[in-house]
Order: sequence, then C-alpha cells, then structure tokens
Amino acid sequence: MQCPNGEQQTLGWFALVSYIPDPLARFLDDLRIELVPGCRPKAHVTALPPRPHHSDLKETIARIDDVLRTFPPFRVETGDMELFEVSNVVYLAIRQGAGRMHEIYESLNRGELAFKECFEYHPHITIAQDLPEGAARRVASLAKDRWASYLGPRGFDVSSLSFVQHVAPSIWMDVAALPLGQLTLPLR
Repeated sequence: MQCPNGEQQTLGWFALVSYIPDPLARFLDDLRIELVPGCRPKAHVTALPPRPHHSDLKETIARIDDVLRTFPPFRVETGDMELFEVSNVVYLAIRQGAGRMHEIYESLNRGELAFKECFEYHPHITIAQDLPEGAARRVASLAKDRWASYLGPRGFDVSSLSFVQHVAPSIWMDVAALPLGQLTLPLR
C-alpha cells in the first residue's frame, strides 16, 4: 500500500487495514524494502481495499464502528509466500482469519463504501508490487527463501482496524482507530 509506482490513482482514497505487530511486521517491512527498494512499508492486511469516498467522513466512521463492534477480535495465521500471476504481486497468504476478513469486507462494501475492485477481494499481506516485467517470479522465489528462514511468530491477533487515507504519494494517514467489539473515537 505504500510503495512508489502506480499509486497516483488512489490519492485521496480511503482503506481499512489491520496493522501487523512486531516482530513479524519488522521482518515483513525489511523484506519488502529488500525486494522493492524505495518502498515505505507498514505491514498490514487490508480489510477494505482503497476506494473513493464522497460522504460525510464522521458518519462513515460511525457506520464502520457500528459494523466492527459486531465482530469479536480474531487470530490471523500466515501461510506461504505466493504470487498473483495476473498482477505480478508477491504476497504472504493468510491461512487462518481470511474468513473473518471476508465477513468484514462483505459487511462494509455497501452503501457509501461500496466499490467494485479490479480484482476479487482476497485477504493477504503484500510483499512486493509494481515489479518490472519479468521480475515477479524471481522476487517471489527470493521472498519464499527469506520466509522459510524466518523463525519468529507467523500470526497475530486482530483487535482493531485503522481507517486510512492516501494523502500523498507513498503516504497513508490514519484517520480513525476502530477496535473490534466496542465504540471508538476518531484520531486527532
């Protein structure tokens, strides 16, 4: 979500993400920087992919909060490094928790937040994107090797999601922290 190339199209758009805690986040961010130099990563799983938003922001945040309060915290366990062949995106699969992410997506992708994605929603952790033609398989292979040697935790608990806005190239700003299962207030 925060690597250079190809992201101009989403400036001003909003997304909903679950940030990944350290030490897993540190490993994934370092790997992403290694694979895509110039990247400014913040490891996350996207619950609602980037989309334009033209409604009242406070009302939208309140609606998201109402929906998220119906979902209890849950566990995400990662799987293998994989490659989306069509888009040449190297990603870390989600083997536990993807169903809950789908439920959240389906509950929120309606009304003022409805949006038709270019690709079907598939919860994952992006590792490398916007790769030069022909580099995806080589990068995916290197990512698999690095992942195989990682000895730290491969899962994390999701107890909150962050509503974020793409405010400048490579910069996403947190707009509101939204805990699962309870009320919240916008950041600031």
